[in-house]
Amino acid sequence: MKKYLVTGGCGFIGSHLVDELSKNNKVIVLDNLYTGNKKNINLKNKNINFHKIDLSKYNKKLEKLFKNVDTVFHLAGIADIVPSITNPELYFNVNVNGTLNILRCSKINRVNKIVYAASASCYGVPKKFPTNENEEIKLNYPYALSKKLGEDLIIHWGKVYNLNVSSLRLFNVYGLRSRTSGAYGAAFGVFLAQKLNNFPLTIVGNGKQTRDFIFVKDVVSAFISSSKLKKSGYIFNVGSGVETNINYIASKISSKKIYIPKRPGEPDRSLADISKIKRILKWKPVISIDQGINVLLKNIFYWKGSPVWTPGKIKKATKVWFQYLKK
Repeated sequence: MKKYLVTGGCGFIGSHLVDELSKNNKVIVLDNLYTGNKKNINLKNKNINFHKIDLSKYNKKLEKLFKNVDTVFHLAGIADIVPSITNPELYFNVNVNGTLNILRCSKINRVNKIVYAASASCYGVPKKFPTNENEEIKLNYPYALSKKLGEDLIIHWGKVYNLNVSSLRLFNVYGLRSRTSGAYGAAFGVFLAQKLNNFPLTIVGNGKQTRDFIFVKDVVSAFISSSKLKKSGYIFNVGSGVETNINYIASKISSKKIYIPKRPGEPDRSLADISKIKRILKWKPVISIDQGINVLLKNIFYWKGSPVWTPGKIKKATKVWFQYLKK
């Protein structure tokens, strides 16, 4: 039985990873519950050991939790573009300093493998589709910068301190437990909460823009596959390799929709080139967009009582975006 550590293990993706790992292994879950929820993990499972802890603050308690850990999956962090514009210091502290502390603890305890959850936001508005890992990096917003700096730390420490590391650049992940507040990254959670509360679905722009949506179970399998890679320093795109327009997603969920102005600087397309991860890890997504949507609709009442990202909130967030771009 191996011992794993998952940071952000009470969050959306992290909790699904904990579910899978804890079936046959010991799993230490670290989360400050800023956006995560303990209800997302099965605390009755004796294989799960939860600790509420702030990863941005280094201390001996944190260091000891990494003892005898085989693999660290580092998913802790805060997301969303607009809040990062208004509070860039918070994003740097959590996403960059938190990653540095994870590396310090891993180095001291000689952890065998570290897998980092990076973001496809590092590509900004790409010129080439599908977009591969060698595409030009364009860090347009503080969130994208903080996630890329975290990735740079992971790769750098891997080389300098002989740590076995991998970084997964996640595209638009969706599935059960996704957030219902936030902007584009949580589109499915936002839409489903709006439907439950009888709000129209709020679509930014004309809805013809596309995103590469990847179901959370497929993302979990990518993390686990990457953890078995013996060679260090790989960066992989993790997406479906299929682009889907927002109008199609919305039409599957509700007939009630409203449109608000497009936010400048947002890409019209998103499509991951996943040939590298398919070739090296023999990984590929298995859940289609229609299959994934059906799973969500069958479990729609999971979102009952969740915070609702109302049309008014989205318009307010968009206004902040416009003000930022005018500077």
